[in-house]
Amino acid sequence: MKKVLLTLLLPLLVTAAAAGPLDQLRRGLPLPAAPEPAQSSAAVSHLAGDDRYWVTVSADDKYDRTALLRAGLDIVEIEKGFVSGFIPRGALEQLAAKGFMVRSRLPIADYAAGHLRDFPAADAVYHNYSETEAELRALAAANPGEASLFSLGKTTEGREIWCLRLNNAEKGEAPSARPAVFFMGNHHGREHLTNEVALALARHLLANKADPAISKYLGTLDIYIAPLTNPDGAEYDIRTGKYRWHRKNTRINADRSVGVDLNRNYDSLWCTAGASQYPPADTYCGPYAFSEPETRAIRDFVLARPNLKTLMSYHSYSSLLLYPWAGRDEDVSDARDRKVFETMARAMGALTAYRPQRASDLYVAAGDTGDWAYSARGIFAFTAELDGSTFYPGAAMIERASAKNIKAALYLLGVSDDPYKLAR
Repeated sequence: MKKVLLTLLLPLLVTAAAAGPLDQLRRGLPLPAAPEPAQSSAAVSHLAGDDRYWVTVSADDKYDRTALLRAGLDIVEIEKGFVSGFIPRGALEQLAAKGFMVRSRLPIADYAAGHLRDFPAADAVYHNYSETEAELRALAAANPGEASLFSLGKTTEGREIWCLRLNNAEKGEAPSARPAVFFMGNHHGREHLTNEVALALARHLLANKADPAISKYLGTLDIYIAPLTNPDGAEYDIRTGKYRWHRKNTRINADRSVGVDLNRNYDSLWCTAGASQYPPADTYCGPYAFSEPETRAIRDFVLARPNLKTLMSYHSYSSLLLYPWAGRDEDVSDARDRKVFETMARAMGALTAYRPQRASDLYVAAGDTGDWAYSARGIFAFTAELDGSTFYPGAAMIERASAKNIKAALYLLGVSDDPYKLAR
């Protein structure tokens, strides 16, 4: 993950005397009260009431990172000896009591002032919810022999979670005996690039349907693409015309904070590690597993399709190709399954230049989509963390990230007829 800009860190770094290994820093030293958020400029006035901070915290290893997630830190960037990310003010003020040294802090409005891009103007090429729906409808209408469109279910705010199905025999929600592949984007609202990569994949497959290899996939596989699985969160992130760095859905919690982290809400060791029970935290796991209509819709879709063999969930950012376990600090125990995961991850990593690794080697994070899909249905499920050094990398990143991930998707399609052939 990318380095934190020194220009943000230097004014706020702790003194050199406080530096050193985390086990020396954890002395329970009192943490100074967090400063009041600075007056926002007009460009970030929509964040004036947001009490989150961008912080850099000492963390030696994945165990420290896991503990920080549970404490309410949304880890965005990882470097040797420290991590950076977003944390609510209330959780920030508790970090010292939990033994962590905060190296720097910056109110989100100040952080945003140096990072914002205007979605409607500079990033107008990105698809919002209505534009995503329109494109999916257009693809289905232009390719009736190969494509159909249906909804996985409704969101917290009543939006449809649209899914494009590519199959030249069965349409809509009709069952199929063909091996199935599921591509998902935008679990997290602010990760708009993932929607674009999923849409680009759909366009590529249909534009090249006469290509012998792709024609074979359309004739032998059951392919599902749901580019926008958290449409409420994505729309909330851009509702003001300025980015909000919003990760979660838009459930209104009991304390009036907004959202549940959908990728911590699946019933796989739910909320046991790497997730927060503090509702304002970006990694809040929800009141119980599958509490959210979005995750229930995906659960019901997966459980209703025993033909699903592989799954790819697109996230951003950090250029990684991850596989189970995420919620356990251990390898997949089945040796044959582990070989398939590792072989597929290496191959897709080579095609994308992403680093393939077990997800929990970053930190342990329970309630993850891929862990649940594998544990519940034996699906070979992966997470691709896309390119970039920010959640808002601009329009130019779309083509670059899409091209390499289409190559990886074609590989995934090519082995989904029988993933176990990779273990023979």
